[in-house]
Amino acid sequence: MTDDRPRCSWGTGDPLNLAYHDTEWGVPIHDDRHLFELLCLEGAQAGLSWTTILRKRDGYRVAFEGWDPERIAGYGDADVARLLADPGIVRNRAKILATITNARAALDVDLASLVWSFAPEPRPRPRVRGEVPPFTDESKALSKALKKAGFVFVGPTTAYAAMQACGLVDDHIEGCVA
Repeated sequence: MTDDRPRCSWGTGDPLNLAYHDTEWGVPIHDDRHLFELLCLEGAQAGLSWTTILRKRDGYRVAFEGWDPERIAGYGDADVARLLADPGIVRNRAKILATITNARAALDVDLASLVWSFAPEPRPRPRVRGEVPPFTDESKALSKALKKAGFVFVGPTTAYAAMQACGLVDDHIEGCVA
């Protein structure tokens, strides 16, 4: 279910991937709550497909109360138990605890300023998917800064995926309509 316009290969096929690719991925985000959501979702994606996370995104929004860091920061054992029983999200204790930890860290930083301070200079779009790196010097530095601020599950590859999702870098393939 796609038109004939050229796209990145991952943005075709599944309607969720197509919509995400065409309307969200790579669009600059400066809102702290939305950045927090994407950082947490990128961490939740580790070891899974992004399509799995997209299918559960609405479940995450409900389970984590609209990604309100202040509310999530106050979660305790009962909330963790509730989340571990919620089929609408990935029920992984470490990833759930990471989200709570990251909410607490997010309260102490201007997340948009922190994340965007690592935006690299614009560069040409990659010609093929193989030219897209798994991480960069900037994502290593962002990962280090996030960890120093108390965030977890934000290694260089996760940080780079967030940088792509949030528009800090444009890794759409040359010729892609997005």
